[in-house]
Formats: sequence, C-alpha cells, structure tokens
Amino acid sequence: MNEKTSYFNALNRLFRDAFKVSYDLFKIMVPVIIAVKILQELDLIKYLAMPLGPVMNVVGLPGEMGLVWATALLNNIYSSIIVLLSLVKDVPITTAQATILGTMILVAHNLPIELKIAQKSGPRLIFQAISRLSSAFILGWFLNTVYSWFNLLQQPADILLTPKSENVLNNESLISWAANEVQNLFFIFLVILGLFFLLRTLEKLRIVDVINRILRPVLELMGIGPKASAITVIGNTLGIAFGGGLIIHEAKSGHIDKKDVFYSLTLMGLSHSLIEDTLLMIMIGGHLSGLLCARIGYSFIVVTLLVKLTKRLPAAFCDKFLWAEPK
Repeated sequence: MNEKTSYFNALNRLFRDAFKVSYDLFKIMVPVIIAVKILQELDLIKYLAMPLGPVMNVVGLPGEMGLVWATALLNNIYSSIIVLLSLVKDVPITTAQATILGTMILVAHNLPIELKIAQKSGPRLIFQAISRLSSAFILGWFLNTVYSWFNLLQQPADILLTPKSENVLNNESLISWAANEVQNLFFIFLVILGLFFLLRTLEKLRIVDVINRILRPVLELMGIGPKASAITVIGNTLGIAFGGGLIIHEAKSGHIDKKDVFYSLTLMGLSHSLIEDTLLMIMIGGHLSGLLCARIGYSFIVVTLLVKLTKRLPAAFCDKFLWAEPK
C-alpha cells in the first residue's frame, strides 16, 4: 500500500467515525431540541420557574432569577443570558448575586441533552440529575453565605453585554430557528471531526501518553483510572454537548471501566467547559472566585468522596443506581 492510499484510507476512517459519532449524538439532541422549542412556543418554561422562586431566595437571589435558571436548565447558557438581560433592567443584581446565579447555571444547564449523553455513556440518568441540581443549590447557598458573611462583592454587577430590545426566544421565526439549529448541528459535526483528527494526531505523536502521565496524579488522588483522562479533558475544556459524541464513543470502546466513566462524567457534570462558559458568566458580572475556583474545588471534593463511598457500597446497588454499560 503506497503512502497516498494510506492517507486516503486514514481520512476515510476519520470521516466515517465522525459521521457515526455525530449520528449517535444527533439522535439524542434533535428530539430534545424540538421538545424544548415546543415548551418555549407554548410559554411553559415560566411554570417551571415558579417553584424555583423560593430556591432563588434561599441562595440570596431575587425570585425573578428563577426564570433565568429554568431557561438554562432546559436550554443552553446563551438562552438564559438573553432572559437575564431582559430582567436586569428592572431587577438589578450585585456582583455576588451574578456570581451565585452564574455558578448555578454552570453546574446545571442544558440538562435534557447533557443527561441523555451521560446516560448513553453508562451513568444512570437519575443520579446525574440529582447530582447536578443539588450541587448547583449547595454551591449557590455556600457562595451566598460566604459573600454575605464577609460582605464581599456587594457592588452592582458589571454586565458587559447589552440587553436586547426584544426577547429573541419569543420573536424568532420557526424557519430562522430551524436554520440556526441546523447550522449548530453542522458546527458540532465539524467540532467532532476536528476532535477525532486531533486525538488521532496526538496518539500518533504519543502526546496522549504525556497527557495521561500529567493527569495521572490528580486522577489517582481522586480515585479515577488514568484511561479516563482523555474524556475528562474533553469534557472539562469543550463541554458535554460539544464533546458528547466523542465521550460516548470512548465509553463504548470498552477501553475505560464503567466506574471510571461514571466518575469522569460526574466530574464533568459539575465542572465542564471551564474556559468558554466561565468567560460567558464573567460577561454578565460574575466573579472567578465562584465561577471557577469554588466550582473546581467543590467538584474535586465531591468526586473524591464519591469514589471512596462507592468502594464501600455493594456492587449490585451501584449497578442499579449509579452506573451501567454504555448503551
């Protein structure tokens, strides 16, 4: 086989794997995207926001911010920012409040899609949902307690984005929405293709081995096997939605123990997309002390304790409630 044929075969495998992974991912995403759009069109998200009002008060936020978090829970961060910008004109918030809200959104957002991706990779959906929702509340309560006790970040939030004159979520035509979603899905395919190319290149150059060695001490300290380092890096940098296809692929490969997939995805659920999403929350006035430092520290502690706890639990219990083989 000559070199030209070898390159062609490698490129063909790259596109074939990217298409297969994208197809598996889109089977999850498309029905959820349509369902969420229906909820938006019927204006039902506000009803989910109603019971969140008291929760917002407990973490030191105005009750109106429940609509922002409800939008984030069902949709993406960008949608929740649009809602926030429409509210802050009448309901101003401090830097502390922006940090609390931003941190809660970062921990728990886009749950219909991200939980299905986690479930497809093996971890049980119900535990992942409870983990993310309860962690968002605990972190919000903790940050509010610290900021209030020490009178920190009480100045008005410095929001860098400009509020829209109209609510894009409600005024966007269905054709425009569909076109945007198709564009987003194509972009996700390109990201997956790029990830496969990068991963294959890193494997050829043995850089993956270097990354594994660097992360091994941290993962071992938490109790996560080193083979899960690749999907952990993907989730923590790109996020679960963008890296979801590759995460499912790696979980199905059989190279990673189902326990390590569970630990890795639990960690990702609490602290993923550390760069892009964190910057977005800074633009609405949040502070790194909560958005990044508290979130990473909390995630590390929770997953470390979870690893130690699951080692003491019966295997049958863990298989039923915590993890399973990838679907």
